[in-house]
Amino acid sequence: MLMAKDVAEKLLIIAGSGTYPACMAAGARKAGVRHISVLAFRGMTSRSLKALADEMVWFGVGELRAIFDWAAGQGFTGALMAGQIHPLALFRTRFDDLARTWLSGLPVKNAHTIYGKVAEELEKIGIRVLPASCYMDDHILAAGVLTQRAPDAREQRDIEFGHGVASSICGLDVGQTLLVKDGVILAVEAFEGTNAAILRGGKLGGPGSVVIKVATQGHDMRFDIPVIGEATISVLRKAGVSAIAYQAGRLVMLERPKVIAAADKLKIAIVGLDSGLPAAPLRP
Repeated sequence: MLMAKDVAEKLLIIAGSGTYPACMAAGARKAGVRHISVLAFRGMTSRSLKALADEMVWFGVGELRAIFDWAAGQGFTGALMAGQIHPLALFRTRFDDLARTWLSGLPVKNAHTIYGKVAEELEKIGIRVLPASCYMDDHILAAGVLTQRAPDAREQRDIEFGHGVASSICGLDVGQTLLVKDGVILAVEAFEGTNAAILRGGKLGGPGSVVIKVATQGHDMRFDIPVIGEATISVLRKAGVSAIAYQAGRLVMLERPKVIAAADKLKIAIVGLDSGLPAAPLRP
């Protein structure tokens, strides 16, 4: 069994879009990881990651055989998945023979089955896939109100109701995000992704809805961990959302000062809930 000190020898970060991979690389380096390789996807991964890594290798998102042939010979002791792969890539990407075989063999296609298959195959070639919360010490949040404004009584009722519903739905591997207003469920995240679900629900309910993001008990933290970033606040504004709630210790907040400042400016409440579930691990 690999110990944390062993994993720190040579780490692979499989990097999608956004700032998450950079935050992870910075956290890993701060924690003493000696060698960081970034597996980058053409057209998605930020080139700025190169400054935080010892090497950066580029592939197409559908080039699974080339990816695994390369990774198998590198001696990685651990791997992390971070950043977004847009859901529509499943329909718009040119896949190689291995990817087509994998996809055709999955009767259900969602984040857990697709990324779960990737994790399974990585571990078959000796690369341990770690929780996507690892080394994200500065980005995993505690319970409580983060913003100047706390949820009002109506928003709090919707948050409590929505948290229970969202926790049940998340267990069905549909999505992690739910919108509620006045006890009415406006949207449940499906394959379109969080932002599209928020905009869809906001269009139905108008101003004043609340968003709840969850990771149910047993959620595989190696991938698909809930995330909020500065771009999330822009989406909340467009949708007329007045409050967003997350589970303490089970969500990554990127660009925290910018997120809170933007939310305060718009008077959007952000609150962490004590779900009673264990916090995501910060180390292997």
